[in-house]
Amino acid sequence: MKTIGYYPGCSLHGGGRELDMSLREVCRLAGVELREVDDWNCCGATAAHNLSHELAVALPCRNLALAEQQGITELLAPCAACFSRLKGTNVRLARSAELAGRMREVTGRDYRGTVKVLNLNEFVSRLLADGLAAKLISPLALKVAAYYGCLLSRGQDIVEGQDAENPDGMEAALRAAGCEVVDWNFATECCGGGFSMSLTPAVTDLSGAIMRDARACGAEAIVTACPMCHSNLDMRQKGMGGDFQGAGRMPVLYLTEVLGLAAGLEPKALGLNLHFTDAMSAASARHAQPVEGSR
Repeated sequence: MKTIGYYPGCSLHGGGRELDMSLREVCRLAGVELREVDDWNCCGATAAHNLSHELAVALPCRNLALAEQQGITELLAPCAACFSRLKGTNVRLARSAELAGRMREVTGRDYRGTVKVLNLNEFVSRLLADGLAAKLISPLALKVAAYYGCLLSRGQDIVEGQDAENPDGMEAALRAAGCEVVDWNFATECCGGGFSMSLTPAVTDLSGAIMRDARACGAEAIVTACPMCHSNLDMRQKGMGGDFQGAGRMPVLYLTEVLGLAAGLEPKALGLNLHFTDAMSAASARHAQPVEGSR
């Protein structure tokens, strides 16, 4: 069994535990073991860098140093915010010897910069190439909008190999799962991020615009790889107006939930029953159609 370092961050142990559940199920199917960093701390998310640049670097730096000391060379950070903070810290430390020295003083740890940080889209692409694609035996007849938000499409030297305006990292995975990926206009628009509690009306407006564009372009569901985006789009539909009430609500799925469904895994094992907006109905879109070479 292959092993990869795993940084779940606060979200995957809390409000985004459906992502943790579905990721673990997909990894089990793919024969990959997640090795969680021992004694990890919060990455700082959006709060730390609003208060102190030094704190915003020190928090993820400590996690990277711990991973390095524990022999981890590749670290999966499924949360888009965690990925941005960890990978961004790698970039900042590589650019500044002075900052790297200061971080040794602050954290009390000598980080040599040897840990490669992966986001969920990069990791899923690797799984598919290594044989997971052949295990997607129950493809989904579902029209979906691939939603990246801010943190999986932007950041110089952080998000690599993606056009900030037109990213496509999720599309291949969604098509491998049988989905039809719609063309739409809001794939990289901000959902409001961490202002969900402090500026709820603004977040509801931003998220509502995203949802409406997806629907207008023919999507039956939105797929994301970011717990904050998922929370805003999934939880705030009640406040988005008449077209998102009752039966008008739209499922918001994690990429790993889509892959798990396409592999025939149980919806509850993937966490679909934990969403605010019904996502269990997405399971009805799958149908048994063995892929050549999957048996």
